[in-house]
Amino acid sequence: MVVQAVLGNAYEADWAVRLETAKVDELVLDQWEAQKQRLRKRTRDGTEVAIALGRGTRLRDGDILVWDEETASAIVARIELGEVMVVDLSGLLGEPADVVLRSAVEFGHAIGNQHWPAVVKGTSVYVPVTVDRRVMDSVMRTHAFAGITHTFAPGTEVIAYLAPHESRRLFGGADASGHSHAPASG
Repeated sequence: MVVQAVLGNAYEADWAVRLETAKVDELVLDQWEAQKQRLRKRTRDGTEVAIALGRGTRLRDGDILVWDEETASAIVARIELGEVMVVDLSGLLGEPADVVLRSAVEFGHAIGNQHWPAVVKGTSVYVPVTVDRRVMDSVMRTHAFAGITHTFAPGTEVIAYLAPHESRRLFGGADASGHSHAPASG
């Protein structure tokens, strides 16, 4: 079965009503698969689906990929978002400017040196867990940034606080293979 366009989204009122009594199969994708325009994968029930979407199209959780009116059945995309490290900078508020600047630069250098993408919202910095969580935790603890704390949260909890371009930065458009300083071969 080839999917070339998204028909709607399960969170839209008309689709939500239609799907209440339908047989729904799910195509479960991780955050990296969801950004691909070309993909072949099986649904939970075993149906093979080939995704062939237009350039720049990115699947969202709940997207309706297939709808069969006769059988009242659908295939719906389910996106599993990865975990996010949430860095809290509010402990720096009220500190002297030199302390805030030093801490911010040292923190930025530490995560930049790891090539971790980040989104800053107010006094929070969101960093997708792109390596083992214990490694990220170790980096933060090793540096012991004064006034900076961190926790980990599911991406599904964090995404509500983000604008679309910010969620793309954390959950899509990034290369899952990481970054290398090695010269390109060719």
